[in-house]
Amino acid sequence: MSGQDAERALTRRWLIFWVMALAYVFVYFHRLCPAVVANDLQADFQTSAGLLGVMASAYFYPYAVMQLPAGLLSDSLGPRKTVTAFLALAAAGSVLFGLAPSMEVAVAARVLVGLGVSMVFIPAMKILSQWFRPREFAFMTGILATMGGVGGLTAAAPLAIATEKLGWRAAFELIGVGTALIVAVVWIVVRDKPQDMGWPSIAEIDHVGPGRAAPTIEIPLWEGVKRVLTEKRFWALAIWFFFAIGVFFSFGGLWAGPYLMHAYGMSRSEAGNVLNMIAVALIVGAPALSLISDRLLKSRKQVIVLCSLALVIEMAYLCSYPTGLSLWALYAVFFLFSIVSSAIVVIGFTATKELFPVEIAGTSVGTVNLFPFLGGAVMQVLLGVVLDAYPKSAAGSYPLEAYSTLLAVLLAASVAALVSSLFIKETSPESSK
Repeated sequence: MSGQDAERALTRRWLIFWVMALAYVFVYFHRLCPAVVANDLQADFQTSAGLLGVMASAYFYPYAVMQLPAGLLSDSLGPRKTVTAFLALAAAGSVLFGLAPSMEVAVAARVLVGLGVSMVFIPAMKILSQWFRPREFAFMTGILATMGGVGGLTAAAPLAIATEKLGWRAAFELIGVGTALIVAVVWIVVRDKPQDMGWPSIAEIDHVGPGRAAPTIEIPLWEGVKRVLTEKRFWALAIWFFFAIGVFFSFGGLWAGPYLMHAYGMSRSEAGNVLNMIAVALIVGAPALSLISDRLLKSRKQVIVLCSLALVIEMAYLCSYPTGLSLWALYAVFFLFSIVSSAIVVIGFTATKELFPVEIAGTSVGTVNLFPFLGGAVMQVLLGVVLDAYPKSAAGSYPLEAYSTLLAVLLAASVAALVSSLFIKETSPESSK
C-alpha cells in the first residue's frame, strides 16, 4: 500500500459522497413536491382530494416495498449500478408526470418515481460503510439527511416560483432532465469501494490488520430478516416510524400546502415560503439532534420520546388554533414540526442499527425503513378522504372544519407515536457507562 494511494482514496471519497448527497436531494424533492402543486393538480385533473391523496401516496408504496431489496441489491449488484439503473426510472417518471394527460397516468408516473428513488438511501449507506470509518458513519449520515433538507427546500418556494413561471408540467419535465444528469454523474464518479479503484480499503489505510480487526460474522440474508422481525423491541421502533414520520409525510408532504392556502388564504408562493421551514429545520435539525443524542443526553430513547411529546403538543396546539396564527408563528410551527417529525429519523435509524449486530445493520435499517413510507402512504389517502367528507366552496377550497378534523387525525397519530416511543429500547453505548 502506497501513501499516495491512501491519500487518493481519502480525497476521492468526498467527491463520491457529495455526488450521492446530490442524488438524495432529488429523493426528498420528489417526496415533498405535491404539497406545493396540489391545487394545480386537483384543478387540472378535476379530481377529489381522496384521489389526489392516492396519486401522492403512489410514491410511497414502491419506495416502502423496495427497502429490503435495496439492501440485497446493494450487497450483490453494488450501489453504483443499483442507483444508476433505478434513478433513471425516476427521471423517466418525472418527465411522464409532467406529460400526464390523466390522473391514471400521473399515478403511474408517481409509482415510477417512487420505485426509482427508492434505491438511493440504502445504497448510500452501503457506500458510506465502505468509504468512511465506523466512527465517522453517524456524522456522515447526519450530513446526508441535511442534504435531504436541501431537496425539501427546492420542493417548496423554488418549485412554487418555477410553477408560476413555467407551469407545473414544464417544471416536472425539467426536474426529470436534471435527475437524468445526476444518473450520468453517479455512473462516472461513484465507485462502490476504494478497492474498485485499485486503492487500499479504509481499514488497510488505518493499518487495521487481521489480528486487530474485529472478526466478522456471516449472517445469511433471510436469517438476518428473521432476527430483525422476531425482536420485539424492533416493533416499537417500527410503529413509532409508521405514525411519527407518517404524520410528517402526510401533512408536510401533501396537505400542509392546501391547508395554508385554504385556511389562511395564502398564495402558492406564500405557502411555499412557510413550507421552506420544513427543509430548513431538516438541514439544521438532523446534525443538532445527533449532537444532543451523542453528547448532551447520551441517549437515543430520550431524544425520540421528547420529540414525540413535542409533536403531540404541537398538533394539540394546531387543533386549538387551526387559523389565526401570525406569519411568524406559522414559520415557528412548521420549523418545529419538521424537527420533531422528520429530522428525528436520524436518531431512529441509529437506534435501529444499534439494536442489532453490525453484520445485519443494512437489513435492519432497510426493514424499518418500510414503515415510515407505509405510514405516509396510508395517511395521505386517509386525510384526503377526511377532506372529501366536507363540501368544497365554489373556488374549490375546503372549509376550516375539514382541516380541523384533519388536524385531529394527525393529533391521534402523534399520540400513538408517543406511546410507542415509550417502549423503545435504549441503545446508546454511552448510556451504559
